[in-house]
Amino acid sequence: MNPQYQKAKILVLRSKIFQAVRDYFTSQNFLEVDTPIRIPAPAPEPFIAAHHSGDWYLQTSPELSMKRLLAAGYPKIFQICKCFRKEERGKRHLEEFTMLEWYKAGAAYHDLMNHCENLFQFIKDRLSFENSLIYKGHHIDISPPWEKLSVTDAFIRYSSLSMQKAIISDQFDEIIAFDIEPNLGLGKPTFLYDYPAKSCPLAAPRPNQPHLAQRFELYMGGLELCNGFTELTDPDEQRRRFAEELTRRENTGQDVYPMPEKFLDDLHLMPDAAGNALGLDRMVMLFAEAESIDEVVAFTPEEL
Repeated sequence: MNPQYQKAKILVLRSKIFQAVRDYFTSQNFLEVDTPIRIPAPAPEPFIAAHHSGDWYLQTSPELSMKRLLAAGYPKIFQICKCFRKEERGKRHLEEFTMLEWYKAGAAYHDLMNHCENLFQFIKDRLSFENSLIYKGHHIDISPPWEKLSVTDAFIRYSSLSMQKAIISDQFDEIIAFDIEPNLGLGKPTFLYDYPAKSCPLAAPRPNQPHLAQRFELYMGGLELCNGFTELTDPDEQRRRFAEELTRRENTGQDVYPMPEKFLDDLHLMPDAAGNALGLDRMVMLFAEAESIDEVVAFTPEEL
């Protein structure tokens, strides 16, 4: 097939998927919001580097601004926006990419898993797709219910080390990336949940298990699609975690961001809530059966 014709087909599909996403959330009485892309202080998170924009930064996520809207009394919100992360380029990564992010007051991370299942069903029905998507030769049945696998059990199933031993030996991220992720979501989508708390500076801990965070990631065909969690709403604990990450960044020679003071000031007003960030470019990859993110965007950085 002519490459230009194939790209045109995918861009049309991309537009229809984006519209279906909006229709799904508005049908659930979520308010679409639009927050600034250029911000004074991004959330300090491991392995995420922000682009400078003068004395400020381009957002790596709209998370902090959207949580301030939750604190201001908007209980169900979503956003489709551009996000920016340094040194992320590959078949699945762009430094500028499109994010879907949504938050719901009174929800927890298991509620967001249901949202994910329902969102994909809505798009599938709206665009007349079959229940099975094909990605890298894998036929993925997206009809619910989807698989749920704890991180602890994933290490037992796919690694020679336990999760705790992997953390102690500083091999946790390596084992997740190379041993576990490629095996997830090959026949059914998989929710990988209950991550170590230290890897999730913005997530609430599990009750009675503070070493675990109420966090999940969704995988289809070994492709990570989203990162959702029950939100931490304790401003003192959040400040402590941010300070710890900023110290780590300073000690390892990375950019040290300002403390996001206005977010922390508002956090005590935020209700119990859960939020999820889903990469829309990767969602389009799945529906388009595309192996590279370059296939699903109008322009790659190298074409500009």
